Amino acid sequence: MVTVVTTPEQLGAKAHSDGGWGEPGYVPVQTRSARFSSTHHDDFPAVTGLEADWKLTPVKLVRPLIDGELDGSIYDYVADIPAGVSVAWVDRDDALIGRAGTPEDRASANAWSTFDKALAITVTSEDHVALTISRSTLGGAARAAHMVITAKANSNATVILESTGKATLAENVEIVVEDGAKLTVVSLQEWSDDSLQLSSHFATVGRDAFLKHIVVSLSGAVVRLNPSVHLAGEGSDTELYGLYFADAGQHFEQRVYLHHLGANTRGRVNYKGALQGTGARTVWVGDVLIGPDASGTDSYEQNRNLVLTEGTRADSIPNLEIETGDILGAGHASATGRFDDEQLFYLQSRGISEAEARRLVVIGFLSEIIQKIGSPQLEARLHSAIDAELSLTAAVTS
Repeated sequence: MVTVVTTPEQLGAKAHSDGGWGEPGYVPVQTRSARFSSTHHDDFPAVTGLEADWKLTPVKLVRPLIDGELDGSIYDYVADIPAGVSVAWVDRDDALIGRAGTPEDRASANAWSTFDKALAITVTSEDHVALTISRSTLGGAARAAHMVITAKANSNATVILESTGKATLAENVEIVVEDGAKLTVVSLQEWSDDSLQLSSHFATVGRDAFLKHIVVSLSGAVVRLNPSVHLAGEGSDTELYGLYFADAGQHFEQRVYLHHLGANTRGRVNYKGALQGTGARTVWVGDVLIGPDASGTDSYEQNRNLVLTEGTRADSIPNLEIETGDILGAGHASATGRFDDEQLFYLQSRGISEAEARRLVVIGFLSEIIQKIGSPQLEARLHSAIDAELSLTAAVTS
């Protein structure tokens, strides 16, 4: 019989400074950056659903991705690859792997432990180029995947990852933005309604580099996508955006971590979501940590949720830690509410029907995020998708 010993570090505890509190002298980790991490699934304790990181997630539904056997083989994708960009499968031991971060939960580690090859996207072009990776044939079997996006020094690109069809997927995406580079990464989830996805995105941003990261979740049974961005270089800059529209029975979850490490860094986090139908559920947790060496930091995070019908639930939890007093500014905000009656009255008083007024308010609410993408074709597609969602709202409320 094998006995598994769980250490306090694995449970998010560290030795107390004076060793005199409690038995055996351990207290919970107090700083976001001190969480336990490992690339090995079995290094993490079993997930019960009571843990802080899992208590808002439907663990029973995604258990196969947390503990099950995963198919780590390569998958089919479609891409029109421009000059200045390379796309190739690389082995697990390639030097590109592991530069951006390390799993902090058991599902992420399960995917990391299982994948056969990683899809490596490397950008060298200093003139802006755009790449779209589309995948739609992952199937219903539980899968593991790994992707590495590297923007070489002074490069400039937009990378769009489109996911459609049926999937049961645990995935890690690493993003490395080297000094002086500019990179936009868009992750679009339009899975089938019975799909499951647990995904962790790790990013590190170099000196005077810029990362724009956008998450768009429109369909799937459970989609949990957690971005973790480290502003490591002096003068590094990031903008993290999210848009989600949850229908009845859908669960969309994002746990954002922004870590200011270098001096004179700037961070902006803005996630917006809409919910409709009984059982629609969204979770947003935003952690911002300004480290002791991050003097001159300018950081702000916010989350807004618009409730369209009865029977929905939106959890929104912003957190801010500051370990230096020498900053330009830092703040956070969160709000969840229904339609603004004054906005609806204003539009209806000008001859616009109630249904059209509601549509315009929702489109206006979410368009702020859509406009950040920078791809007219994709932006138009998302507007059409939201219009389709709103037609369901009209049916539900009529």
